[in-house]
Amino acid sequence: MNKLVVGNLVHRPLRSLISALAIAIEVIMILSITAILLGKIDGFKARQNGIGMDMIVRPSATNNFIGMSAAGASIKVADILAKIPHVAVAAPVNVHLTNSLDSIYGIDYKSFNDLLPFSYISGTSFQGPNDVIIDDYAAPGKKVGDSIKILDHDFRICGIVEHGKGGRKFIPIETMGALTESEGKASMFYLRTEQPPKYQEDIRKAILATDGMSQYDVKTADEYLSAISPSRLPYMSTAIKVVVGISLVIGFLVIFQSMYTAVMERTREIGILKSMGASRSYIVALVLRETAVIAAIGIVLGVVSSFALSFILEARFPTLDFVINLPWVWKAVVIAFVGALLGALYPAYKAASKDPIDALAYE
Repeated sequence: MNKLVVGNLVHRPLRSLISALAIAIEVIMILSITAILLGKIDGFKARQNGIGMDMIVRPSATNNFIGMSAAGASIKVADILAKIPHVAVAAPVNVHLTNSLDSIYGIDYKSFNDLLPFSYISGTSFQGPNDVIIDDYAAPGKKVGDSIKILDHDFRICGIVEHGKGGRKFIPIETMGALTESEGKASMFYLRTEQPPKYQEDIRKAILATDGMSQYDVKTADEYLSAISPSRLPYMSTAIKVVVGISLVIGFLVIFQSMYTAVMERTREIGILKSMGASRSYIVALVLRETAVIAAIGIVLGVVSSFALSFILEARFPTLDFVINLPWVWKAVVIAFVGALLGALYPAYKAASKDPIDALAYE
């Protein structure tokens, strides 16, 4: 049977190659969309962990993805939070998401730096209201003293820091307020507490019991970051399901068309096999084994191409957060393989159902 399988695939090299490429494209589609969507989530979580906070306080209506909601809290709330027992640092932040999905952080430098100090590669902290600190991912081709446009406003680069501390561009919170018509406002407040997590529940209760703070959302860093996942973000889960569904249909249809055409072209061959005693199950197994070989080649090609694409994009666009999720590699393999076998079931059944007398008479 293996010789028959290899012979049939080699005899029709173009069709076999196109079918394998279709499976590869199916795998690449699944891994690429999950790499982009889940990579954004993983990158966001990593940068939030790098801020140095262990609790976050926000107005209750604020979106989990920072910058997608307007700043709705007074900066003065930070002074109230700083007086809560066991709160070491309370840092107000006003984050604005640009049209290019770039999160600009408006910060009170002292308190934000007290959470976890910036690691400077060059330059210094803000020297004026029009200064900006950028991380090393946003810095290629730029140096301290250069001008950069942010929110249609010219800023001077005063410092370049290592990446991983929330955003990639930081400006004074007062300047952010003036540029976004949110003077004196903050999107959220990052807290660094004493001996986390020992006092965190007490801090939460104290904040909510404070006058005017009962409507605020108070979470630990773990609680906040755990809420940012595909299962908690319906639109992201839907996007992944749609892409997986489309990919599955593509793989199914291509294999169906390829194997159905192959069966029709091999009517006489199938008749010969059946006249020599080949059973229906043998014919079905023959078609499915050919499909499995095509699917395996396509899957390997798709996975290798996806990792190559990830490497190229990471080198070319380091801020893209295109990270292939390893559990999804196995899911893509299973989805592509099962889809291919489903696409081959009817052609296999059609082949097994052929009457050997009619097949031998077929011209």
